[in-house]
Amino acid sequence: MNSVYDKKWSPYQIVITIACILMIVVTLLPVLNIVAISLSGKNAIAKGLVGVWPKEFTLEAYKMVFQNNNIVHSLFYSIFLTLGSALLSTFMTILAAYPLSKSDLKGRHVFLVLITITMYVGAGIVPNYLLVKEMHLMNTIWALVLPGMISPFNLIILRTFFSGINKALYEAAYMDGCGEWGCLFRITIPLSLPSIFTIMLFYAISRWNGITDVLYYINKTELYTLQYQLKLLLDTLSITYNPEEMATVLVAPENVKSSTIVFAMVPMLIVYPFVQKYFTKGVMIGGVKE
Repeated sequence: MNSVYDKKWSPYQIVITIACILMIVVTLLPVLNIVAISLSGKNAIAKGLVGVWPKEFTLEAYKMVFQNNNIVHSLFYSIFLTLGSALLSTFMTILAAYPLSKSDLKGRHVFLVLITITMYVGAGIVPNYLLVKEMHLMNTIWALVLPGMISPFNLIILRTFFSGINKALYEAAYMDGCGEWGCLFRITIPLSLPSIFTIMLFYAISRWNGITDVLYYINKTELYTLQYQLKLLLDTLSITYNPEEMATVLVAPENVKSSTIVFAMVPMLIVYPFVQKYFTKGVMIGGVKE
């Protein structure tokens, strides 16, 4: 019985494996450096001694972040906003992509052209601001949800995926008396879970990293997202390396900057492993049997 370890690797496989390892290392090193800086002492950072391992280990930077009540509040608020926005945006994208995937929809190509145009031509910041203001969405959570609820790019991806579902499944459902809503929830969505969860992840990442809309539309502290609170923390941070002040300073600016990056990065790293399986999962299993 031959084992997988007895298999000889071809030169092509060896080159690809080495290239993948190098890509992983190149991608991972900056992340490890940021984590190491966030855990290192101010003297080691000032002397440039920090690489991928912390020097003069300290948690003072993280204490500074967690002791800020606004940041802790914005963390839970951002989680709620990200989950709610991703679910709502995904659902609305499904409702838009499903009819556009039907070849018998009248005016389908016109709608697709109009949607595609919005990917390349935008109204601009000022018209968007005036629109949000006229709709009385300023300083509300809806100002962060409604303007970017449906992404044309995600809509086209999902519509293309829906179009690939075998039409025989729909024909069989129609013969059994199933309507469009029944086909959507019993056929299209179950067979499209990998793509739907991928789109949801795209929406979640976009909302989690979003900061410009908060800057334009929000003035209430309780509605500030985590990313914006961290930006305010970095903007107001003023720690110098003046020799006379070094004795009283516990952290360096690089400490706080790195700790805020890690603080904002960890939630996505926790969620991603639970969604990653949908990227590789089979799309249509047991569809139409001959």
